[in-house]
Amino acid sequence: MGLVGGAGGFIGQVHRMAAGLDGEIELVCGAFSSSPEKSREAGAALYLPPERVYGSCQEMLSREKGRDDGMDFLSIVTPNHLHAEIATAALLAGFHVLCEKPMTTDLASAEQLVRTVAETGKHFCLMHNYSGYPMVKEARERIRNGSIGDIRKVLVEYPQGWLAGDFASAGVKHQSWKLDPELAGGSCCLGDIGTHAFHLAEYVTGLQVTELCADLSVFVDYKPLEDDANILLHLSNGARGILYASQVSINDENSLAFRIYGSKGGLEWHQEEPNTLIAKWPDRPREVIRTGSGNAYLSKAALGTTRIPAGHPEGFVEAFANIYWEFARAVRESVMAPTSRAAHDFPSAVDGLRGIVFVNAAWESQRSTGQKWFPLPCPPPVR
Repeated sequence: MGLVGGAGGFIGQVHRMAAGLDGEIELVCGAFSSSPEKSREAGAALYLPPERVYGSCQEMLSREKGRDDGMDFLSIVTPNHLHAEIATAALLAGFHVLCEKPMTTDLASAEQLVRTVAETGKHFCLMHNYSGYPMVKEARERIRNGSIGDIRKVLVEYPQGWLAGDFASAGVKHQSWKLDPELAGGSCCLGDIGTHAFHLAEYVTGLQVTELCADLSVFVDYKPLEDDANILLHLSNGARGILYASQVSINDENSLAFRIYGSKGGLEWHQEEPNTLIAKWPDRPREVIRTGSGNAYLSKAALGTTRIPAGHPEGFVEAFANIYWEFARAVRESVMAPTSRAAHDFPSAVDGLRGIVFVNAAWESQRSTGQKWFPLPCPPPVR
């Protein structure tokens, strides 16, 4: 793996830990900062050979392409506005790509990136890490096998509180770029966390949101971008849904959760208690389903992403690692069996396009003075 970005801050460290967790991926090079000096310092701290620590992504792509032992894929952890350009350059240089979300900051570049992925034949993974949790996969499998019947109602929420006051004094000044329309892509709350909730709703249910009605707010007036979103959803089977994302919900940390109700039962999951899935039934008490490598009642999808026995918590980094592990398998197969068309369980470029379409439709709904519902025109996700 080569890494672009990640010299400082939280997310680069998470990616490095997750990629190395299962021993399938080795970090061999990087362009860790737009500052060559900071990139060299970061590379030295990671004990990388100086000749494989680069001052720019362009330099890294050019030199690694010419090495017999060059990187196999590039992981992108830069601010949002750089994702599309870097991903495109890497794909055209012959490298597979794993990219932090959002994939791009505008619809045209998202559509072009989907075409580039198809034309190059390279693997592209978008890091919607919450789909990597074992109990999320368990919920998905139970919905697939009809355990809770036909889906009727989908509620997904992601409240945080970090923008409720003076974010600089809250110790998150490094995230100030998320408030800049040029860097964040015209959306703060939806682009940052709303897309996670949206992806999770579609991933777990196997349905698509066909149209939405949005109410977006800017409660903290020192910034131009939304900090709260309340959205009604219509799904492809006729189910109804609600998506709530907020960064002004005081004292909420990362309270991503879903509640899904079908004709036979329901399922509930909370990211802050990720090892538990709750099943709800009309004729018996709630069922508490726990992750753990020895829990034979779990689906193959859940067991395949669980590393340790029940009672030992697995969490955020491991969810990232599950995405990396599956992506590494795809990259390896592309070398060992180039004609293989095996299905892989990680978010694709089309999922990234879905996220951009979702944000655009929400803003169109917010700005409209007459139209109530706005469609989400997009091809189905590639699974």
